[in-house]
Amino acid sequence: MCRHLAHLGPPITLESLVLAAPHSLQDQARHARFQRDGSRNADGFGIGWYDRSIRPEPARHRTAKPIWDDASFASFAGLVRSSAIVAAVRHASPGMPIEESGSAPFTADEWLFSLNGFVVDFHEGVGDELRSRVSERRLSGIEGVTDSEVLFGLVLDQLDAGASPADALAHTVKLAEDVSTGRLNLLLSDGERVVATAVGNSLFELDGTIVASEPLDDRPGWKQLPDRSLVELGPAGPTCTTL
Repeated sequence: MCRHLAHLGPPITLESLVLAAPHSLQDQARHARFQRDGSRNADGFGIGWYDRSIRPEPARHRTAKPIWDDASFASFAGLVRSSAIVAAVRHASPGMPIEESGSAPFTADEWLFSLNGFVVDFHEGVGDELRSRVSERRLSGIEGVTDSEVLFGLVLDQLDAGASPADALAHTVKLAEDVSTGRLNLLLSDGERVVATAVGNSLFELDGTIVASEPLDDRPGWKQLPDRSLVELGPAGPTCTTL
């Protein structure tokens, strides 16, 4: 089912966010607390981060291995600091291959994207219908076979047409629900904003700086967002609206 998170705020190390917190993403990969299907996410890991002093596009590290087996990431995670980070651990949906191309975050231009959820009947015709709505330009950027990348293509088309990140996510949820059902927790960042939906899976927010599938610790400030809502982090602070 996956677990994901994003940070937007003062620079922190990748290690402090993803590995060192009491209920870090690494811990959630083994023992998720709020996951609706199972509690392990051992089918891959990915993280993206920004350094706008160097370039607008994010850096990214991905693997098909469980996060706890990713020694390469652990070796540099304490050395890299960023003010904008997106990371995810993967529990592959039935029928989906376990390969690097299936691990979020997905990236194009300045964007990072993750899906915590799935589209029902994606391999029984729904995926073909959704792909038919993606532009040729964005179809050409799809590397694998996941529903996540097709949804990202739909989001990118909306952004290309001038939609705001919030409107792009909301419209993509609607497109997916026009042809199927599913759990559609989408997460998008360009390094200056983070936008996320809560549709069918848990999502929490802390102090306008973190959104996550689950709280990373026991601080009292974590707020669970209502189902069918959209949260945006940015210069104006956190805002939450109903989908």
